[in-house]
Amino acid sequence: MAGEQAAPGPRALVLCSGGVDSTTLLARAVRDFGADNVVALSVSYGQRHARELDAARAVAAHYGVEQRFLDLAAIFADSDCSLLAHSDEPVPEASYAEQLDGAEGVVSTYVPFRNGLFLSSAASMALSLGCSVVLYGAHHDDWAGSAYPDCSPAFVEAMARAIAEGTGGELRLEAPFVNENKAAIVAEGLALGVPYELTWSCYEGGEHPCGACATCLDRAAAFAANGVPDPALAPRD
Repeated sequence: MAGEQAAPGPRALVLCSGGVDSTTLLARAVRDFGADNVVALSVSYGQRHARELDAARAVAAHYGVEQRFLDLAAIFADSDCSLLAHSDEPVPEASYAEQLDGAEGVVSTYVPFRNGLFLSSAASMALSLGCSVVLYGAHHDDWAGSAYPDCSPAFVEAMARAIAEGTGGELRLEAPFVNENKAAIVAEGLALGVPYELTWSCYEGGEHPCGACATCLDRAAAFAANGVPDPALAPRD
């Protein structure tokens, strides 16, 4: 009937760290749901620097989506993970494969069950905001060799079941990149016109990425595989 407003479309909450994977996922969500129906959730967990949160703000502003912030730092106060600001442990300057070679357990940059905590918090917030889906950017390179077990397909499937069960089927979890490597994600992002120059992946802070930590190495390889320079490394005036 004339004068009736269309029913609002489905809404999505995207865990947005400001890095390559979550930014590509945010771009996909904006394409699929529309910017007005996307919420970016960025989490402070006591990380070594604020660069990734600054990047998340820039990315959310670029796409014109609502952004929410959550501070969970107190939960990790007793962890000695090298990614945390209070830790004296150095961030390893080696790839994930090199770190895992001959080692037992996870890499030193694994924050204890971080993604389980993030996803549980995201589910609660998503329901409160009227979202029907939580989008999570876990990908193959992060769980290969069990570097980050809370990125694995088994973990994603378990969390998806828990979220569906715990919300009475009102909310679902999707991790569309979980079986893709970062090179494939970058390829999709390039096609979507993702502003990778706004993103930050390095485990260290500072003005420029260190180029030596595992996530810097992984990122560099992904752009190289696509035959393009990483725009985040381009000189700026």
